[in-house]
Amino acid sequence: MKRHEALIPLSRDHHGTLILARLLRSDAPPYKGLPLDSIGKAEYAMKHYREELLEHFEQEEKMIPMLKGINVTLDNLLASMKAEHQELHSLFNSININQELSSQLDRLGRTIESHVRKEDREIFPLIQECCTEEVLNKLADIFTEK
Repeated sequence: MKRHEALIPLSRDHHGTLILARLLRSDAPPYKGLPLDSIGKAEYAMKHYREELLEHFEQEEKMIPMLKGINVTLDNLLASMKAEHQELHSLFNSININQELSSQLDRLGRTIESHVRKEDREIFPLIQECCTEEVLNKLADIFTEK
């Protein structure tokens, strides 16, 4: 399904976040221009979190009140999305370079990837399927406010 233009900004943000997710996994191949060691990966992850993900999560959560009550499945998925955002905040904020950093980063990378895939494969298509063009246009306004 082609992504509705209202959701394209969110999908675009996911590309860089998926690269981060893959980089953090313990089985990650080297990525040209990206850190190779755990400390460098942790610093890169925190920079991406502060500069990209915090605002991205905030924008996604602004959708919830606009979409609530349109579809029960969508309501459940949006509640799950918000809970996953909270889990990701906790994982980022608990990165500790002194304790099993590699396994922390691996867990974070796998959680990020699962989260982004759910949004792209389940939540966004359901939004497109259930929402009127008017609602989608209101969503577009949220994402262009930056």
